[in-house]
Amino acid sequence: MKSLKFLIPLALFLVLAGFLAVGLNLNPREVPSPLIGKPAPGFELALLDAPERKIKRDDLLGKVWVLNVWASWCAPCREEHPLVVELARRKLAPVYGLNYKDTRPAAMSFLQQLGNPYEASLVDADGRVGIDYGVYGVPETFIVDKAGTIRYKQIGPVTPEALEKKIVPLLKELNG
Repeated sequence: MKSLKFLIPLALFLVLAGFLAVGLNLNPREVPSPLIGKPAPGFELALLDAPERKIKRDDLLGKVWVLNVWASWCAPCREEHPLVVELARRKLAPVYGLNYKDTRPAAMSFLQQLGNPYEASLVDADGRVGIDYGVYGVPETFIVDKAGTIRYKQIGPVTPEALEKKIVPLLKELNG
């Protein structure tokens, strides 16, 4: 009976070590989004470069589109920006920016320095739309189909691999 008392803590330790080992091998960029396969949340936001004009999510229905969440204060956004420019250049789908918790002057300066790949960049100064989309942090990128359904979410910067193996093929499929 005494020997069983020592096996219980050992068994608990092995179970916890197993969970830790599995957790350490997970990719944090592959957090499943509960919004995949669901309608993109509605919004009505002012344009960064024309604050008197607004775009609504419903204005985008009927076409495949990309929503790239970015901010001027975000170092990984700067890192991914050339790939967002490349994606927009390919014209597979319009790329819209969601400028997240930023100031208009800083955001405008960012785009003037690095180039503006966006069909339009929308201002989400208080982050409410980002919260509706389940944004964990910037950058994040969403692909939305013609019916307004979120089909893909990239957490963190777009990488060359994600662009070529996931984003471009999905955009071609959705437009095909």
